[in-house]
Amino acid sequence: MKNFGLLILGIILGALIMYFYCCKDSGITDPQPPDIEEPYGLISPEEARALDKAYSIKHRIINDSLFKKSTTGGDNRSSWWSIEDIQNYINYAENQAGELGYTMDGLRLYLGAYPSSKTENGLTTMFFVPTGIKNTSEGSILPMPQGGSSDIQNANALNKGSQGDPPGANYPQ
Repeated sequence: MKNFGLLILGIILGALIMYFYCCKDSGITDPQPPDIEEPYGLISPEEARALDKAYSIKHRIINDSLFKKSTTGGDNRSSWWSIEDIQNYINYAENQAGELGYTMDGLRLYLGAYPSSKTENGLTTMFFVPTGIKNTSEGSILPMPQGGSSDIQNANALNKGSQGDPPGANYPQ
């Protein structure tokens, strides 16, 4: 009977210790947000304005020599995509890269131009292309990327962002 009493006392003490150890508020009211790392290549707004100003000189020379002055609003100077569109594209491109045998590691942004027609001048556009490394590993369960990162040539690109307002507007808009 003495052992049975010690067993009951042990269970009660164990339950109390577990209650105070596990169920008591630890004093943390809000979890700490994750540290946000500064991405490589950030520039200040002043540096962005300087880049835009330097490009404006080139753009004006090219635009004035190649296009008729009748282009409504001028040539495109920027494109805009929503965060949702970019995130959806990244997910889509990563999936497509995997199907094509690549490990996607980035995006490359290209300047392009639509073809000119009788009614429209070919305006500038911008599009994203996924980049990655071909999975060429053999004899391993895990893919081992080898070689350098390049455009995934058979992958779909993201185009048709909204143009600037007006199209020829400089930074910032």
